[in-house]
Amino acid sequence: MEASLDIDARSNGGKLRKLAQTKATSVMLTLLKDAKAADIPAKYVLFDTWFCSPSSLLQVKDIGYDVIGMVKKSDKIHFRYNGRMQSAPAIFRAAKKRRGRSSYLLSVEAEAIKGNQAIPVKLVFVRNRNNRQDYLILVSTDVNLSEEEIIQTYGKRWNIEVFFKMCKSYLKLGKESRTMSYDAMTAHVSVVLARYMLLSLEQRRKVDKRSIGELFYISCDELQDLQYMDALFMVLKKLVSMITEKWLFLENELNTMLDSFLENLPNVWHNYLNRCA
Repeated sequence: MEASLDIDARSNGGKLRKLAQTKATSVMLTLLKDAKAADIPAKYVLFDTWFCSPSSLLQVKDIGYDVIGMVKKSDKIHFRYNGRMQSAPAIFRAAKKRRGRSSYLLSVEAEAIKGNQAIPVKLVFVRNRNNRQDYLILVSTDVNLSEEEIIQTYGKRWNIEVFFKMCKSYLKLGKESRTMSYDAMTAHVSVVLARYMLLSLEQRRKVDKRSIGELFYISCDELQDLQYMDALFMVLKKLVSMITEKWLFLENELNTMLDSFLENLPNVWHNYLNRCA
């Protein structure tokens, strides 16, 4: 859609029109920079194969985010591995795979290179659950993550697909409005997203117990502490029972032994005992 001369380019409408005429990869970088400037808390950007290229990995890393994405099995996308530029499928063919029923087939550290810039990346080759003879390639710019963490984190991207499915199939994102006006289409999309947020919030309140927020985590910690203390008192109770059954001690002697035992416990146990005293 051509930009309208009646719209001020400095307005939100003008900026949106400009983004609509820009390549998707450039729009992605612009939105990430806006998110970074707004201090939106995020550590990782999740990509599908559409955006995942060495150039994108380097640019997102420069913005301040790490990337976990899926690499296209193409001979045109190369990483530096063992001193040579190789495609991900070539690396997979040359490297030794893991045996057994591992959660991944292969994991290697390589470098993503664009021009004179290079960053270390970890390539994780995962068996395709839909086709056991096939594999998928995940890449992470955070090489300190374990392979399991990379796989689990990338799995969260599926929530995005669920979001699109919900908006298109149930909230009528593509069918409710037939307008050709750019502003009307933008307003319609905003209304659909507002519906989704309201429904998600209501679901969290009625179904998801984590909606209580910080209280949820405090309750979990308290529950763990109670289990911990129950186990400790069971141990002490069993100790006293064994002593009284096998040996005859005066009450004072028994109390002295228990006090000596408690004094030699680690500090963390002392803190729990003092809290319950």
